Amino acid sequence: MTTTYNELDTSSADVESPADRHHRLRWVILGVLALAQLMVVLDATIVNIALPHAQESLGFGNEDRQWIVTTYALAFGSLLLLGGRLSDLLGRKVTFITGLIGFAVMSAIGGAAVNFEMLVAARAGQGVFGALLAPAALSLLTTTFTDPAERGRAFGIFGAIAGGGGALGLLLGGMLTEWADWRWCLYVNLVIAAIALVGAVLFLGSHRSEHRPRLDIPGVVTVSVALFSIVYGFSNAETNGWADWATITWLVAGAALLAVFVWLQARTDHALLPLRVITDRTRAGSYLVVFIAGIGMFGIFLFLTYYMQQNLMFSPIRTGLAFLPMIGMLIVTATTSTGVLLPRFGPRWLMAGGMIVASLGMAYLTQITPTSSYATHILPALLILGVGIGASLAPAMQGAISGVSSEDAGVASATVNTMQQVGGSIGTALLSTIAASAATAYVADNAARVGNPQQLAELAAVHSYTTAFWVAAAVFAVGGVIAGLVVRSGKLPVASEEAVAMAH
Repeated sequence: MTTTYNELDTSSADVESPADRHHRLRWVILGVLALAQLMVVLDATIVNIALPHAQESLGFGNEDRQWIVTTYALAFGSLLLLGGRLSDLLGRKVTFITGLIGFAVMSAIGGAAVNFEMLVAARAGQGVFGALLAPAALSLLTTTFTDPAERGRAFGIFGAIAGGGGALGLLLGGMLTEWADWRWCLYVNLVIAAIALVGAVLFLGSHRSEHRPRLDIPGVVTVSVALFSIVYGFSNAETNGWADWATITWLVAGAALLAVFVWLQARTDHALLPLRVITDRTRAGSYLVVFIAGIGMFGIFLFLTYYMQQNLMFSPIRTGLAFLPMIGMLIVTATTSTGVLLPRFGPRWLMAGGMIVASLGMAYLTQITPTSSYATHILPALLILGVGIGASLAPAMQGAISGVSSEDAGVASATVNTMQQVGGSIGTALLSTIAASAATAYVADNAARVGNPQQLAELAAVHSYTTAFWVAAAVFAVGGVIAGLVVRSGKLPVASEEAVAMAH
């Protein structure tokens, strides 16, 4: 498929072509895309801090509380590949703007929710439109920046947002909940979306698809149900355990449907996810690194949030502020690694080294005790993690879309988001289950030795966190080994002719 910008009358030398204008405004466009990406990533965590207040306001039970978070993840994760392909077929600007408007509308409905059902429906709607928005943003970034050095800096900024947006969500959620009202954790998206929408309308260049292959409906249905089953299965495991029949059924069904999806993709001329996208070694390794980073990052946010609020007695706002040094380090490392190191050395050892450094940061966190201080036990680990995640995640996001033709840019970008989302769902369920088992075992083994029940509970909680941190450290280490073995050495391929034609 050849994609070109709409032509204007350029008979006058003073008239700037749409492609030239799009290129001239590329850094402004990066700001628009980064805002949209931030909004999507924020919503994975910003509502968490508001949940107790929302529960009190709307009167739903503890057993229903998880659905406010899970519903968003289910809709978002299961529809990302469809959203990516739609951006390829319908145009990235149209898909991006549709996703922005829809996300804002659903956020307004959620903020105005009068009951539990209305809030859950709005969160599902956010996930649906987020699945349109996120792949379109990443593919627009891919086709807007074609110069390797500039693309590196742009992906560094974008990758930093993807890595640190969850922590920013915790800070913003705490501020809005404490200073305003829980509903503003949803209403804030209206402000972000409005700014991004104005920027998209004014600055994004329009393009049209000259050829529109048929949408792979069997592939859409199969992979959407497969991803839904996998995300739901891991969410169910978090609450009901791995031995629960529903957990096993959903996970087995999801794995089987994924196998059917791959079989279908190898046998259709208009595949939803052409296998050429994922069989390239560099892209395959990059997707795995993004997936593993998703698992590990949720371990950082989830258990450190618990530890700082319940053991160190930090307020929600102070907890969010505590993550800022990691975000700062992540931004510096991500932009440096993609702008300076990646063009010279390629992605292989950056991703491998970054994963190993992140593993060391998680290992440092295993030293916490009920009386640890933030300055000596948490801050150094967060700084190390910022370096490791920044050095690995941003190059992985760039490597994941390297060398793809413009007709596959959307679905390749969607695969990045899918891997991060599914990795996050798996990480939350896996690490939560491991932590819960560790706490139970600690209580059983130490009840006689520790006579004070409150002290025992505190020690068991910290033990559960450190156990989860050890597992996350091992996950990051495995990511480093995979990157070193799978990703090809050497520099990333130059943007394809089709992508260059689209951007210029």
